[in-house]
Amino acid sequence: MSLAYAEPITAEGNRKMTTIRAAVLRQFDQPFVIEDVELAAPAAGEVAVRIAGTGVCHTDLLGRDPGFGGQILPAILGHEGAGVVEAVGPGVTTVKPGDHVLLTFESCGHCASCYTGAPAYCALFEPLNLSGRRADGSGIAASSSGPVSHRWFGQSSFAEMAIATERNLVVVDPSLPIELLGPLGCGIQTGAGAVLNEMHLAPGQSIVVFGAGAVGLSAIMAAKLSGASEIVAVDLHASRRELALQLGATRAVDGADPEILATLKDAASGTSAGFDFSLDTTGVPPVIANAVAALKRPGTAVLVGASFAPFALPPPLLAGRYITYVLEGSSMPQVFIPSLIDFWKRGLFPFDKLIRTYDLADINQAEADTLSGRTVKPVLLPAKPSN
Repeated sequence: MSLAYAEPITAEGNRKMTTIRAAVLRQFDQPFVIEDVELAAPAAGEVAVRIAGTGVCHTDLLGRDPGFGGQILPAILGHEGAGVVEAVGPGVTTVKPGDHVLLTFESCGHCASCYTGAPAYCALFEPLNLSGRRADGSGIAASSSGPVSHRWFGQSSFAEMAIATERNLVVVDPSLPIELLGPLGCGIQTGAGAVLNEMHLAPGQSIVVFGAGAVGLSAIMAAKLSGASEIVAVDLHASRRELALQLGATRAVDGADPEILATLKDAASGTSAGFDFSLDTTGVPPVIANAVAALKRPGTAVLVGASFAPFALPPPLLAGRYITYVLEGSSMPQVFIPSLIDFWKRGLFPFDKLIRTYDLADINQAEADTLSGRTVKPVLLPAKPSN
């Protein structure tokens, strides 16, 4: 099989490829297809990771939108992978074969944002994470019918193996259940980081979270860690509202409540009714408007929902209120993710309660279950972890 556009030269000077099983999206409106794909060996600075588990994130579902990121189908998506390092390319010094790692977003490491500890706002974030190619524009994967876009968020982990870089790997203790850790690389770090890194939520403050999916529930767990006095969850699904209460919410509100702002006002305390912070995970314009209107003055609304839907707010609504959009929880993954794992080990951040596992072959069922609300965080199991 020809793979001329994607054949890096290995340290030994040989062209090497590996056949893997992957879930390939060939058409935007069709199911994923499990098929064999040839994957090039890691080039300089790259790492091949045998995937043990990978989360299904809402951003992966946006990969079905032809206008999102400009990716070219067919493509392998997936960006919450975790597994075991199988091989490293020339120049790699921070990991070695056998290391257990989780994968997160990619960044260049050379721009002002990366140098100042804000890789989520890397100047090259879009081409590195959404183009389906290496930074130099080359590809690394192909099937019997031709090239397959790869490197979705620096990994494309809906597969048995992914090619990442040193910068988007986090080494973890090999005694941990590696197959469950992948969601920490995006959705969970996004929700928790929005609270801990961006809001800097303090003891006694209040927050309302719109959307109790994996991101919103991670924010609720982080808010409990922060000592917030009021943590209100808003969601359409009764099961998710119940889970929010188990994980730290002080109150849960039905998102379909026709008088939701009045209900939230009753839930807020203090002489200036409203919340110090709100978090919108939905990207739905009317919900964003409610997230702003529910704030105190001053107050801050943090948006993380992956959506390009336009919205407009009357200027008086913004008086004393602030809005910001946060990527990846404003996180430095190699610092922040180990702290979340430490909280989890101490029983303070039980993210595993969000997870339901599926075989990679059942990816379409996992997608349907997350869209219906049946599953909060699907994790696909392409292969068993190895030592």
